Amino acid sequence: MNVLVSACLLGMGCRYDGNAKENPEVLALTQTHSLIPFCPEIYGGLATPREPCEIRDGRVVTQSGLDVTEAFRRGAAEALRLCETLGCGCALLQDRSPSCGCGRIHDGTFTGGLTQGDGLTAALLKENGVRVLPASRAAELAG
Repeated sequence: MNVLVSACLLGMGCRYDGNAKENPEVLALTQTHSLIPFCPEIYGGLATPREPCEIRDGRVVTQSGLDVTEAFRRGAAEALRLCETLGCGCALLQDRSPSCGCGRIHDGTFTGGLTQGDGLTAALLKENGVRVLPASRAAELAG
């Protein structure tokens, strides 16, 4: 099965701070699935590194208050296009991210707090029938 995966989980330094978030459970899935690396924030036109972003009042804003919602929407649309083109029925995305977060995301206060919800990419993929899992649930795809 083709699985869209947050590129940072595969060791690519594309997170907001320029680092990776390599995840051994995700990497182990290369034995059973075709993993398609993707970073919606980069595809949306944002640089690496970049200022931290969180969702506040339905908009994605940087820590200094700049609205970057449109870049996040562009990246989400590209993720959906890639899923449709490559037949990815599942996406494994980085926990808590304003793009990729699935189920719980940062709360928009930049204090480390969490709230229920999805990042823009996770939400768009779900709306279009793609199964979305946070990286913390990667084991569900094993086997």
